Amino acid sequence: MKRLIVLLVMICGMMPLLWASDGCDQHLSPEEFRARQKAFITEKAGLTSEEADKFFPLYFELQDRKKQLNDEAWKLLRQGKDEKTTEAQYEEIMEGVYDARIASDRLDKTYFDKFKKILSCKKIYLVQRAEMRFHRELLKGMHKKGDGPQRRPQGKK
Repeated sequence: MKRLIVLLVMICGMMPLLWASDGCDQHLSPEEFRARQKAFITEKAGLTSEEADKFFPLYFELQDRKKQLNDEAWKLLRQGKDEKTTEAQYEEIMEGVYDARIASDRLDKTYFDKFKKILSCKKIYLVQRAEMRFHRELLKGMHKKGDGPQRRPQGKK
């Protein structure tokens, strides 16, 4: 499940419209999504209002930059849908996708260094956990609604 969440976050970045995490039939604007995410992370990571005021502008800046990289990767992947795509073009596409992932990881590291000037490493860790929990709750809401991938019953394969 953790890999799914990380993959969805990595691939999707900030989705323009998202379902509310409580599973009701409601869409969130990007601004509403960010407000809920900020409130959730602030509470779960135990950030003070002063810490949150300094941290979230950087956090959302990072999210925006990562979204740009993800958008570039998706644009490349869509090029591969053409049946006339050559092997050399597929190589270019995949090189670009992997370069975008590496650039995203580098951004994470760069912003980690910036975050350390605002928060303790423990709080950064708690922010990361809260972020994963937030996305998990969002996915749970979508599953309840029936809009997400269906879970297989647990048992023998």
